[in-house]
Amino acid sequence: MRSTSRILATLSVASLALTAGLALPTAQQGGLGAGLTPLGGERAGNAAGTIPAWEGGITKAPAGYAVGKHYVDPFAADKPLFTITQANAGQYGGQLSEGHKAMLKAYGSFKMIVYPTRRSASAPQRVYDATSRNVSRAKLTNNGNGVDGAIGGPPFPTPKTGVEVIWNHLLRYRGDTAGRWVIQAVPTRGGQYTTVQFDEETQFLYHLSNMTAEKLNNRILYFKQTVTAPARLAGGILLVHETLDQVKSPRDAWLYNPGQRRVRRAPQVAYDNPGTASDNMRTSDQLDMFNGAPNKYDWKLVGKKEIYIPYNAYRLQDPKLKYKDIITPLHINPEHARYELHRVWVVEATLRAGERHTYKKRVFYLDEDSWQIVIIDQYDNRDQLWRVSEGHAMNFYNVPAVWTAAETHTDLQAGRYLVMGLYNEGRVHDFNLKRSEADFTPDALRQEGVR
Repeated sequence: MRSTSRILATLSVASLALTAGLALPTAQQGGLGAGLTPLGGERAGNAAGTIPAWEGGITKAPAGYAVGKHYVDPFAADKPLFTITQANAGQYGGQLSEGHKAMLKAYGSFKMIVYPTRRSASAPQRVYDATSRNVSRAKLTNNGNGVDGAIGGPPFPTPKTGVEVIWNHLLRYRGDTAGRWVIQAVPTRGGQYTTVQFDEETQFLYHLSNMTAEKLNNRILYFKQTVTAPARLAGGILLVHETLDQVKSPRDAWLYNPGQRRVRRAPQVAYDNPGTASDNMRTSDQLDMFNGAPNKYDWKLVGKKEIYIPYNAYRLQDPKLKYKDIITPLHINPEHARYELHRVWVVEATLRAGERHTYKKRVFYLDEDSWQIVIIDQYDNRDQLWRVSEGHAMNFYNVPAVWTAAETHTDLQAGRYLVMGLYNEGRVHDFNLKRSEADFTPDALRQEGVR
């Protein structure tokens, strides 16, 4: 272990070469202080040297990258430090989530290949500036079900409560408008699957450069999701107007049914109702790891911890790979996943008395540098660990913004899993879509549905 620590420390120092000499963002002081990153993470590395200091993240695209093409892996030359397997999991138990411990125990085929830690997260300067301003103006409202005064960046970069941490995920930066063409698959235990193709468009109102907290009008984003394959599901369209305080005003959602050629209200698109074409393997509020209202849970801020998380997942969008190379029985192919040691915020959500949800308890692990949820452990009503979710994060450095190359939701009791967000055989995300409010209306949905 001492030898491993020395190797990690050496490689952590070497990793700074990617950002050495680059100017650090100007929003270092303000309401955050010099010891924190512009989004509220700890700027310094850890005492062991196994987590390096944050030096600005990725501030320019690596050589060979072209807009509109799949992302060049800036860390492709990295060699694995070690691999965590069922046989040696106990050696690393203090730096594993309970979900990863359970997966290693359940599946001899599952492993975690650990690479040098690269603190690659970054965001535009205007997001840093907005986050700094949010320190003094953002506040929770309606018992934590809403946020007032914040705009443009995570509202609580120095959180004091668990629900503030979750709001940072809900309101993290993912671009202004984004188009994604991704697939979802739910393999059988034997590995057979059919891909479901989603065409998604999202306009993040909260992050638009001309937006103010006053102009939001309790709306934070518009989302449209069209199913284009397989043929039996093609043509269905979901439209969502996501509200900020969903207890004050629930999200507006509509569904276009191609068989009926009608648009109907869809209040069921929320909480633990099944996600679209998910074979009941994920809930509506598991899309993007977690979305929607926080009102069903009590949120406890456990603190921060150093654990191995899925990160810098550029290989999962590598066009040289086919979906069949990634989608394997029981879990995705671990040869193509990358894990690193990072500091995370840990939040425990416990179902409130009188509330109902499929998950009685959820434990969230959020990357300190981006507020992206990277792991969730979900427990059933018997207090048994049931499902383990992973957000395989990467920096879409042409934006820049941290989002996921894929999400996985593993059902330990059924021996199955769902993977969503893969696009290595398809189009890359488009963060330059030109959309207006008129493109996200029920009338626009009707017109699109009858084309």
